[in-house]
Amino acid sequence: MEMDDGAMIPSPRTLRAAAGNVVHKVLYGPLADLRPMPAALIEEVEGSAVYRYRAPRGVVPAGPPVLFVPPLAAPARCYDLRRGCSLAEHVVEAGRLSYLLDYGPIDYGDRDLGLREWVGEVLPRAVRAVSADAGGQPVQLVGWCLGGVFALLAAAHEPGLPIASVAAIATPVDVSAVPPAAPLRPLARVTGGAPAALAGALLGGLPRPVVKRGYQLLAIDKYVQRPYQMLTNLDDAEFLAQIEAVDHFTDAMTAYPGRTLAELYRGLLADNALAGDGLVIGGRRVGLDGVRVPVLAVAGRRDGVAPVAAVEPLTRLLSSSPDVRFTEADGGHLGVLTGRSARRTTWTHLDAWLDEGTRRHGIRPSRRGAVASV
Repeated sequence: MEMDDGAMIPSPRTLRAAAGNVVHKVLYGPLADLRPMPAALIEEVEGSAVYRYRAPRGVVPAGPPVLFVPPLAAPARCYDLRRGCSLAEHVVEAGRLSYLLDYGPIDYGDRDLGLREWVGEVLPRAVRAVSADAGGQPVQLVGWCLGGVFALLAAAHEPGLPIASVAAIATPVDVSAVPPAAPLRPLARVTGGAPAALAGALLGGLPRPVVKRGYQLLAIDKYVQRPYQMLTNLDDAEFLAQIEAVDHFTDAMTAYPGRTLAELYRGLLADNALAGDGLVIGGRRVGLDGVRVPVLAVAGRRDGVAPVAAVEPLTRLLSSSPDVRFTEADGGHLGVLTGRSARRTTWTHLDAWLDEGTRRHGIRPSRRGAVASV
């Protein structure tokens, strides 16, 4: 809070702002505008869905189309956290033809779904649906966390997919550089996928409450400090709105399918396969050296789940990609994607990347009120 004359006494303006925020929450509810961006369903994909975002009045969207690929267990709203701090809103208002893959609710009935389904079926069908809806244009994939892993593996697994490029944000590929995973890797190597397989057999995977608590534990320092931070930022409506939006996002976590959990536990945690020969998908090994499209990788400097050292190896692992860009940005795991500073960092890098993609395919970047020429 702003203080008068350096003293530990809040200024009158600060007190008025803090009081106004408290009254708003008590009388009207959340400060965050949590309305999702309007979108139309274009295809059902193996229980998942593909949506096309509706452009606001005065915006003429153009391709190549952008498809947001979320990670499993996390809600697809990671790309649309809240109005004013929504990557989807930003990309749509920039005049880009934009789509979202949503896996929908995952429960015990999905326990047998594995990487073959997600990487070999669901995502490829979504890519083809988006390309067809966009008049046959190739698709620019944007994936956060495991969504970035899925996007890269899909491009390597099926080189013929109409993929123009991949932007992988906070996507860890070298698990040995992930601090929370380090103490678990020796146990994982000894046990293989047994613990995850057992959880899958008994529970169908990781239940939703466990996934939610696990996400919170990975950022336990922030949750411990939250009461103090909220008290000292009562006058900052944007700060309070962001906390509300993150809580809303965390509350919407879904379960982790049993087979996928076992495959990722064995392949990523035990074998660190992405940093080596790759993961086994549909009976064959798929490595990152099979990616043959341009890739942008963004790492958060304060990301404890996908630290810079876990993301940067993409620059050497993507040996067949014609163009690999790596950059760092401010923020933690979710913050680097959609934090309050992301507009000035990650989104700026992504804008430049997507603009290059439009020019690469002979399309002039479109902006509000402008009609794209092909």
